[in-house]
Amino acid sequence: MEEKITFSVIKADVGGFVGHSAMHSDLIEEAKRRLGAVQEQGMIVDFHVTACGDDLQLIMTHHKGIDNEEIHQLAWEVFEACTEVAKGLKLYGAGQDLLADAFSGNVKGMGPGVAEMEFAERKSEPIIVYMADKTSAGAWNLPLYKMFADPFNTAGLIIAPSMHVGFRFEVHDVKAKKRIFFDTPEEIYDLLVFIGATGRYLIKAVYTKDGEIASVSSTQRLALIAGKYVGKDDPVCVVRCQSKFPAVGEVLEPFTMPHIVQGWMRGSHYGPLMPVAVHQATPSRFDGPPRVIALGFQVAYGRLIGPRDMFDDPGFNEARRLCNTLADQLRCHGPFEPHRLPMEEMEYTTLPQVMEKLGDRWEDLPEE
Repeated sequence: MEEKITFSVIKADVGGFVGHSAMHSDLIEEAKRRLGAVQEQGMIVDFHVTACGDDLQLIMTHHKGIDNEEIHQLAWEVFEACTEVAKGLKLYGAGQDLLADAFSGNVKGMGPGVAEMEFAERKSEPIIVYMADKTSAGAWNLPLYKMFADPFNTAGLIIAPSMHVGFRFEVHDVKAKKRIFFDTPEEIYDLLVFIGATGRYLIKAVYTKDGEIASVSSTQRLALIAGKYVGKDDPVCVVRCQSKFPAVGEVLEPFTMPHIVQGWMRGSHYGPLMPVAVHQATPSRFDGPPRVIALGFQVAYGRLIGPRDMFDDPGFNEARRLCNTLADQLRCHGPFEPHRLPMEEMEYTTLPQVMEKLGDRWEDLPEE
């Protein structure tokens, strides 16, 4: 039997150029240099380095399995090295997502976002990697639901025998640190009870009914790890396509509807998620609007054939136009909800520091 391949996406904000808007090319080159050296040594099979906004994205294939200490340490060391390059350039927020002083076995809980899956390669193995900036980990809930549970999006759920049975969703409660599994279509209503609350209940993974991995996402919430606002989660998501999974076009289709996500300026506002080409993943207007890019690969014996820039397509022009229209409407609200997040979601932003200064000025209401 062919050895299983592990597909790992690990990202971190290690310094923005200019402000929080983009990634300086020196950081990408440093990451490529370091990953190239370990590839020659045989630790990894292949890699691709890119950026979404101010987040450095490491896409790697290897044979070491998920949560492997060597691979996670490699990513951590790359982020540390790139942080030093960022400091030398005085880039903004250098090392922002590195919440620990030293590596301790796994980057989960240390700041970087992680999405990993292990599988035996099929005869053809198309994979889409989604990377987002200026948003939170719950941004994938609606698209993943549409891909794997909504027949209005995914025709294969109706007409493909290999998909007609549905899928299994793994949902994490990131505040209570618990998980639950739902089978669709039979438990769609129960699933929706939770995943509509995107700040707390996050789709971690999707599986076929016989247990094969279809998709995995990063569910790390930076604010819950650090106990304060240190930047947005800027999540990643990996989706396998075709055969017993949705087709490539079905996996991309959810992003034609620009749904509203948390994040944007100072992580404190709702905004539309704009699907863009990689060269447009440089949010600037009010530090946004939030962006998502999609890179497509064919995986062949662990090698990454590609990528194809999947949103570099006029078919998404209307989605981008609608995003700008929605951004205009939301921005008109200024500091008022529903543009600004509700107070319970602002708990981990910098707003409580302002509120604390005014705490002793509040008086009891006079009795009626």
